[in-house]
Amino acid sequence: MEFTILPVTPYQQNCSLVWDAAGRAALIDPGGEAERLLAEVAQRGLQLEKILLTHGHLDHVGAAAELRERLGIPIIGPQREEQFWLDLLPHQAELFNFPPAVAFTPDQWLDDGDTVEVGSLRFSVLHCPGHTPGHVVFYQH
Repeated sequence: MEFTILPVTPYQQNCSLVWDAAGRAALIDPGGEAERLLAEVAQRGLQLEKILLTHGHLDHVGAAAELRERLGIPIIGPQREEQFWLDLLPHQAELFNFPPAVAFTPDQWLDDGDTVEVGSLRFSVLHCPGHTPGHVVFYQH
């Protein structure tokens, strides 16, 4: 597995770009700055397959719906308990002076023990409530 950390938004939240040896990639927690994220993917010659979300806070999901719409790739995660945060995205954006954000539902919810594949990479999903009720962690063995 290869990866790079891309701080995004005025909060400098870490978005992770992960990829396998064949260049199949995923963005984890794309909080904003979709153009910048796409430029990084293109510069590295990667094929973006998925968007993975750990939880529903705006600074971790702000660019997810735009990337899904533009690229036709699925949003995977977080756990279903995060839908209320995703429904509140327009309000979160206004409250924190972020660019407008739209509410959305992921293409797939995740539960503890699930597995997510990105190319040849396999990640175990761990439910890790605390920061938010449905927070998940992606763990590669």
